[in-house]
Amino acid sequence: MPASPISDLSRCAIHTMTNKPWTLRQCVDAYSAAGVKGISVWRNVIEPIGAKEAGKLLRENDMRVPALVRGGFFPATSAEARAKAIDVNRACIDEAHEIGAEMVVLVCGAVPGMSLEDARKQVTEGIAEILPQAHSANVKLAIEPLHPMYAADRSCVCRMTDARRICQQLRDPLVGIAVDVFHVWWDSDLQKEIRLAGETATLLAFHVCDWRVQMRDQLNDRGLMGDGVIDLRMIRGWVEEAGFKGYNEVEVFSDEYWKMDQAEYVKLIGERYLQHV
Repeated sequence: MPASPISDLSRCAIHTMTNKPWTLRQCVDAYSAAGVKGISVWRNVIEPIGAKEAGKLLRENDMRVPALVRGGFFPATSAEARAKAIDVNRACIDEAHEIGAEMVVLVCGAVPGMSLEDARKQVTEGIAEILPQAHSANVKLAIEPLHPMYAADRSCVCRMTDARRICQQLRDPLVGIAVDVFHVWWDSDLQKEIRLAGETATLLAFHVCDWRVQMRDQLNDRGLMGDGVIDLRMIRGWVEEAGFKGYNEVEVFSDEYWKMDQAEYVKLIGERYLQHV
């Protein structure tokens, strides 16, 4: 059963990558002006100013930070490359702690020619290796399943079932799942897996956008809510029934929307959020 309509933006968060042309300060100023106090921060907007300055900016503007995006990409064919990935993820945890982010979102990675089973094993081992630092920083690690079209080189974790199995192996309260509707809306087990994530306290994040019927690019043609076919309100209902009380995070990669006047785009995001989420 679909959830009730949303009447305000109090649980709306926007990923800075949704407004890719902007700096972190521009995002903070525009989101605050629109009444959106949630912001998930991508590392590219931290890099020019550093995590310390980014954290100061976010705190001064009373922004809530569900997540730092993104860590992951653990699988590799050499020990040296795997070690480098661990170092990058440790840096992500440090940055998340500095900016006050609740979690690091993990895009797990994959290697062309490596079996998905072997890649998932490396993902599990990689997360286990960074867990001590996550505990020291009190930062959660959210495994984000990606659509199977990315299985060759972006993520060996394609379904919530895959993510759940990693969580079961690690059995750590800081490890959970980020549910992005773009990647999982098609899965016939989605409602069941969301329920199981709720029961095991591994449902950490909920990302919204839409799936265009005629997608023009696999990566940068996500739809804004209402542009496509995903029943967002139904899935939000499942997530809330599972006990999720966090932010509904708007995450849209779109060459089309990045070309738009970004201030007008933020207004449109708010309108579509209320209409469709």
